Amino acid sequence: MEKRWAILFILFFTRISLGFQFQTMGSVSSEVIDELQFNYAEIGSLIGLFMIPGLFLAVPAGFAGNYVSDRFIIGLGLITLSLGGVMAGFSETFELFFIGRFVCGIGFVISTIFFAKVTTDWFEGKELVTAMSILVMSWPFGIAMGQIGHGWLAVTIDWRLAFFVASVYCAMSALLIVLFYQPPSKMKSTKTEFYFRLTRNEILLTVVASSAWGFFNAGYVVYLSFAPQILVANGTGIISALSIISTASWVMIFSGAVCGYITDRTGKPNTILYFCIGFAMLSLLLLCFTKSSMVSVLLFGLIGMAPAGLIMALAAKSMRPESRAIGMGIFFMGQFILQGPAPGIAGWIYDISQNHIYPIVFATSLFLATGVANCIFDKLKKTSPF
Repeated sequence: MEKRWAILFILFFTRISLGFQFQTMGSVSSEVIDELQFNYAEIGSLIGLFMIPGLFLAVPAGFAGNYVSDRFIIGLGLITLSLGGVMAGFSETFELFFIGRFVCGIGFVISTIFFAKVTTDWFEGKELVTAMSILVMSWPFGIAMGQIGHGWLAVTIDWRLAFFVASVYCAMSALLIVLFYQPPSKMKSTKTEFYFRLTRNEILLTVVASSAWGFFNAGYVVYLSFAPQILVANGTGIISALSIISTASWVMIFSGAVCGYITDRTGKPNTILYFCIGFAMLSLLLLCFTKSSMVSVLLFGLIGMAPAGLIMALAAKSMRPESRAIGMGIFFMGQFILQGPAPGIAGWIYDISQNHIYPIVFATSLFLATGVANCIFDKLKKTSPF
């Protein structure tokens, strides 16, 4: 096995912790509402809070990459993610939950930027879309683990245990990164002074690319947070509902990698992306207005979420290699701006409508916005190359 694929395996396994910790709040929301009397807007806000530190930390984190190793900063992010989960697990009030989830968000933004950066460093020019598709699927893998595992812990033992188990995984992942990650040889001596060297066109392309990635992830997070409630409203038990919805996350782990491979071989990312986005919207509408829940979930996972790696790879098309650390910070800041508020907005929509369908309709509009943002990026890339 080539070394870069062994490195990708380490990155995939450790990056699972991001989705595993993120999903804690969504999977135990019913128990938290019952015990602590939170409303859906508060639950949605705590889910989205995971992304909020990225609004002001993404760019500084990118700059920090000029001074410390990628291995150190990813490990630091994962340890912070672990500590935030422990704090949330001990929380008794919304304010304490807020602090815990906010600390989680700090760890998330630090680590997620550099997971993407180091993958690009290892695979630039060599099946980058395939590698990025595999890396990105670690997020739904962790979420699917959490949908089943956290939900089971909450119902059968104690919802707080979900946060502690996720925190242990994050800490183990940090140790694995510190012990086993290595940078590519061409990157080992690249330490530089403080700089900001993105051109105007690079910034514009990066912002539009991050919009596509942000809308896409926002739609997925709203789906994860509110789709189970549709099934529960139709008479499905909460654990069964979480298991059914988690099917989308399980199957997209494989469909995402296949989609990346097909894209690298055909060279037609836009055609594939628009096709998949159309099916994402169709599957959500099927979930809302029909009883074909499993068909909807399978379509969503197999086709709708498959182009995640294609969208993430837009970051590499937006900037030069020497701009990558700070450029990734800007890329993910755009994601956090869009993804962070989305669950809270969806929760507010439900609170005022008392209808579980409307948050999913909101998610459908976010996937539509993803396609629009990709179209704008494609036109800018042709007319304003960096």
